[in-house]
Amino acid sequence: MELRQLRCFVAVAEELHFGRAAERLLLGQPAVSQQVRRLERELRVELFDRSPRHVRLTPAGERFLSAARNVLAAEDAARALAADLAAPTVLRLGTVTGLGERLDDILDAYRRQAPTVRIELDALPVRERLARLADGRLDAAFVRGTVPSQHQTQAQAQTQPQSQPPDLRYLPLWQDELVIALPAGHPLADRPEIDLADLADLPLLLTERRNHPTLVDLVTGACAAAGFRPLLGPPHSTLQNTLASIGTGAPMWTVVYAANARMTNTRRIAFRPSRTPLTLPVSLAVRRSAPLPRLLLAACRNPTTPASTSNDQDS
Repeated sequence: MELRQLRCFVAVAEELHFGRAAERLLLGQPAVSQQVRRLERELRVELFDRSPRHVRLTPAGERFLSAARNVLAAEDAARALAADLAAPTVLRLGTVTGLGERLDDILDAYRRQAPTVRIELDALPVRERLARLADGRLDAAFVRGTVPSQHQTQAQAQTQPQSQPPDLRYLPLWQDELVIALPAGHPLADRPEIDLADLADLPLLLTERRNHPTLVDLVTGACAAAGFRPLLGPPHSTLQNTLASIGTGAPMWTVVYAANARMTNTRRIAFRPSRTPLTLPVSLAVRRSAPLPRLLLAACRNPTTPASTSNDQDS
C-alpha cells in the first residue's frame, strides 16, 4: 500500500468523481483510476461502486476512508515535525502594499514565537511574487483578490492571463477595506460616506490594470454597478504621486487601502468610506509541496494573540 494510492482514494471519495479528483491532485484521470484499482487489488475489496452516472463508496470504502485519512494526517504531522526540527533561519515573505500596521502586528507576533528566524520581506508585482514562490525563492506570499478554486485545472491556469501557478495553495486571511480619497476642499469631503454615483463626473486616478488587475476590476466594476463608467485620469506610478495630484485640489479621486489612509497625515486630502463597501480578500499563498507554515498562519490570523509557550519554528 502506497501513500499516493491513499491520496487518490481519498480525493475520489471526497469528490465522488474521478475527473475532479484528478484535477485536484494535478494528475491525469487514468493515473488516478489506476492507483485506486491497484489499492483495491491489494485490499481485495471494491472501494467504489462505479456506474456511467455516478461514483459511490461501497460499505467497505466507507469504512476504509477514515483509516486512509488517518494515515495521510499522520504523514502531514510527520512532515510538519520534520520542518520544525529543521529549525529554519530565514523566512522569505512576499508582501503587498497597503498592509500598514497590520504587517507590523504580524511580524511582531511571528517573532514572539520564532525569535531566531530572520524575516526577509520582498515587495514585488503579483506575477513575479508568485513565480518566486513557486520556484522556491520565497517561502510564502500575501495575495489580494480572487484566487483559483481547487477544481481549476493546470490548463486553465496557464491560459488565464492573471492566473496563479497551479502548484500553489491559498489560505484565506482577511478582507482589506478600501476608502475613497479626494481633495479635502471638495463638497463631497463633508459627507461621512460617499455614494460612488456622486463621483461619476470626477476623473478617477488608478494604476494601470496590468499592475493591479484585481484592484482595477473591483473599482471599475463597482462604478458600473453604480450606473456609470469612470472617467479615467492619467495613471501614476506610485500612490504618493497619485495623492500629490489629488492634494493640489483639482477635482479627482482614487481609492486607498484603509490601513494606508490611517497612516497618511495630510490636511489636503479627505479619506471617506464608500457607502457600498469596497473590499479585497487577502490570502497567504504557499507551495502545495511544502509543510503548512503554521506559526506564520497563526500570526496572520491572530496577530494580537499572546505567544504560546511552544518552541516550534516554521517557515
